[in-house]
Amino acid sequence: MKNSTARKLIINVNVLDFGHSGSARAYSGLPADTVMSADYYAELGRIAERGTLDAFFLADHPSLTNDPRSSRGARALEPTAILTTVAEATTHLGLVGTLSTTYNDPVELADRFLTLDHISGGRAAWNAVTTYSAATGPNFGVEVNPDRETRYRRAEAFVDVVAQLWRAAYYGHDVNINNQDFQVHGRLALPGSAQGYPLFIQAGGSDQGRSLAGRTANGVFAAEMVLSAAQEHYQYVKNVAVAHGRKPEEIAILPGLVTVIGSTQAEAEARELAQKSKEPGDYEIRRLSEKLGFDLSQVDPDDPLPQEAISDYPDPQLFKGSMGFREASVRLLRERPYTVREAVSALAGSGHKRIVGTPEAIADFMEEWFLSGGADGFNLMPDILPSGLEDFVNEVVPLLRKKGIFREQYEDKTLRERWNMTVQ
Repeated sequence: MKNSTARKLIINVNVLDFGHSGSARAYSGLPADTVMSADYYAELGRIAERGTLDAFFLADHPSLTNDPRSSRGARALEPTAILTTVAEATTHLGLVGTLSTTYNDPVELADRFLTLDHISGGRAAWNAVTTYSAATGPNFGVEVNPDRETRYRRAEAFVDVVAQLWRAAYYGHDVNINNQDFQVHGRLALPGSAQGYPLFIQAGGSDQGRSLAGRTANGVFAAEMVLSAAQEHYQYVKNVAVAHGRKPEEIAILPGLVTVIGSTQAEAEARELAQKSKEPGDYEIRRLSEKLGFDLSQVDPDDPLPQEAISDYPDPQLFKGSMGFREASVRLLRERPYTVREAVSALAGSGHKRIVGTPEAIADFMEEWFLSGGADGFNLMPDILPSGLEDFVNEVVPLLRKKGIFREQYEDKTLRERWNMTVQ
């Protein structure tokens, strides 16, 4: 039955190298240097725009991973440079780039994204993260990353500097900032853009991250795998926004969604098995160990998942990974008993909801979470690029349109207008 609600899904595509499968490059059959080509990203942007998706979402990799067998973390092209290429290849698609508040300068970052916003005609957004990767600090002369409390204190100050600079550009005045982390006096050499200034997206599921999001963000890149937990997170962040004098609709909650699509369930499962056959044998166990902060490499895969792995972390300040990913993973793994092998299969290492199924199953899932207060939309994470994105655009998007929860065509030029976000 077609739903007549005026509210529509927000769907971004999160582009990570060859896709979100651990064997994405091997399975795709593409040369390893494909991800170093601007044409690759431009073509993915055109596919996404053909499906009237909201935005093209990029992560950042300021350092290589420690595992050369992984297909992830090898991309060396800088996000805003790639997004400039995608901007030139598209006319409506939003452009979301991830850059850290831990190892960047707020004035330079504000200038870079506002420049992208002008180049694209008002389609840019910044996804703010803090950096916990141990491999990144030494690239910036820091042997040990700051702890979570310090990272988020800096993030709060960093976001405020960027926001003030953007608003100053739009309204035409100087800023005068003096705090523990930054001293900024003056303004950018740019006016406001077609949408005023870029949107702000936040990724981080810790209490500090959710507080920052509720106060300042237009969108939240969430990690949720259980509907009840997604609903709780959704309402929590909306309530924080209201507590800061904002309207609930001024912040969009966007969980990650990994898709493995087949025309039948059997075909989707065969696609997943084919991908797993190309992964290093211990790849997913190592990734799950990192997510949980518990070494599973010495546990027989067919033994029960140790309860210690999914217990509350003794001291969250000592956990080196993403607390949001860990909490989402733990909530799922507490729903029933799992063996280690089953846990690996259920999570596939990503920390995000993963659906292996038909276009109909994926569309029904998205509709349920959207209409039941679990999400305002999703950050789509195709298993393999470009095929997984093409399958979503060709097979899932028409079903969402038929349900009446996704646009038939673009009606707004800027990303801010499309998301119905006002200039503050």
